[in-house]
Amino acid sequence: MQHVTGSLPIVFVRVPDPVGAGFVETLARPGGNITGFMLFEYSFGGKWLEVLKEISPKVTQAGVLLNSINTGSIGQFGAIQGLAKSIRVEVNPISVRNAEVIERAIAAVARSTDGGLIVTPSAAASIHRDLIIGLAAKHKLPAVYASRSNVIDGGLISYGPDWLDPFRLAAGYVDRILKGEKPDDLPVQAPTKYELVINLKTAKALGLTMPPQILARADEVIE
Repeated sequence: MQHVTGSLPIVFVRVPDPVGAGFVETLARPGGNITGFMLFEYSFGGKWLEVLKEISPKVTQAGVLLNSINTGSIGQFGAIQGLAKSIRVEVNPISVRNAEVIERAIAAVARSTDGGLIVTPSAAASIHRDLIIGLAAKHKLPAVYASRSNVIDGGLISYGPDWLDPFRLAAGYVDRILKGEKPDDLPVQAPTKYELVINLKTAKALGLTMPPQILARADEVIE
């Protein structure tokens, strides 16, 4: 769409890295006919590590599943790395490019008695979702996901944005554009509404007791 027109207004939703992808010049001033709503703010990556450490304080090594060619995933891993040293956790990237690599890497994490997983969002992670959830269960690894759907399917815990909210907000941008505003005057926005979802059945299978403070903050608890 960007290549077809430089004048027709375009509003996107759930784009991981609009600057890196070349859709906009900056988040504050998009600089053209395109604006919209990001999938994640990069700094949010550290929150997943915080949650992992909170639900399993013994974790000192974390495998981070990511798409190594996705600039959004790279940015999130950078945020995770930035926090890791201060809470004494060693983090290692795991490519989600194919099942064999995922199986081998998660098995390596499981060889440690203090390991855990963080699954960053990407199309590849979605494709291998059942495999990742199954391996986390098989190896009894605490795993933090970005989407509620992973927890519904048996994952332990997710913390991420409300997936519907950006579409509602995008409708507001469309309305403003139809009333005469320009995309360049509408800044790209990061999510502001997040949800914490816990699967207690999975926690029990892993032998984990969820801390009361985590349960108190949960938006949804699956029993």
